[in-house]
Amino acid sequence: MIKKVQIPAGEPAGRVVCNACGNKTDFVEIAENVLVTTRYKQNGDGSFTPEENDTEVFGGVKFLCGKCGEDLTRYHAHFLEMSF
Repeated sequence: MIKKVQIPAGEPAGRVVCNACGNKTDFVEIAENVLVTTRYKQNGDGSFTPEENDTEVFGGVKFLCGKCGEDLTRYHAHFLEMSF
């Protein structure tokens, strides 16, 4: 099943704007049940440097207004497409 992307109607076209407070700059993505695996290399002086980072999300993901907390998850797929 193909998930339809809901495009926000903000200006310019596709800009996410919170309907509750008008915020258009600050947003939060929350993922539940996440496994983060980081591989490190130990340096000659005993310190560590991260080499690789893998993240697996096993739960739900929410997209929220960063100012008022309004649930904007309906725009999450659009957010992912527009993240560079």
